[in-house]
Amino acid sequence: MKRVSSILPADPLLSRDAIDHVLLDADDRRRRRIVLTGESGSRYLVDWKDPVTLRDGEGLVLDDGSVVLVAGKPEPLLEIAARTPLEFVRLAWHLGNRHTDVQIVGERIRIRVDHVLDEMVRGLGARVTAIEAPFDPEPTAPGHAHHDHSHGA
Repeated sequence: MKRVSSILPADPLLSRDAIDHVLLDADDRRRRRIVLTGESGSRYLVDWKDPVTLRDGEGLVLDDGSVVLVAGKPEPLLEIAARTPLEFVRLAWHLGNRHTDVQIVGERIRIRVDHVLDEMVRGLGARVTAIEAPFDPEPTAPGHAHHDHSHGA
C-alpha cells in the first residue's frame, strides 16, 4: 500500500498528471488516518499527525512522487439563496449559531439536507433548492474545533 506524503493545492493540471482518483464525500475528506481506495482499485494510506480536510481537486502526493486526485463525491444538499445581502448575513448567522457545516458558493449557502434547517431558513425568507454536488464546507477556525455550551455555575 502506498503512503500519502503531502497535499497539492487544487489545480486543473493535476487531473492530467494524476495516476488515479479517489471519490470521497465531505466526511471522508476530513480525517487524520484513513485507507483510501482509488478508482483503479489501488489503496493509499493517509496517516497525518493531526486531522486534515481534503478539498475537491487537490492532489495527494505519494511517497514515490506520483499524484492521486481527490474528487468530491456528490451529496444531497440544500442551496440557500437570500434576497438581500443583509438577509444573507442573517441566514449565515442562524446556521452558524446551530454549528452547521456550511459552504459558501458565490451568493449562496450550501448545507447538508436537514428538514429542520430547511424549514427555519424558509421561515426567514430564503429560497431553498435541493441539489446534488460535492460538499466542501468552510474549515473550522483555528482554535475553535470544539465549542462547549456549558457556561459554569
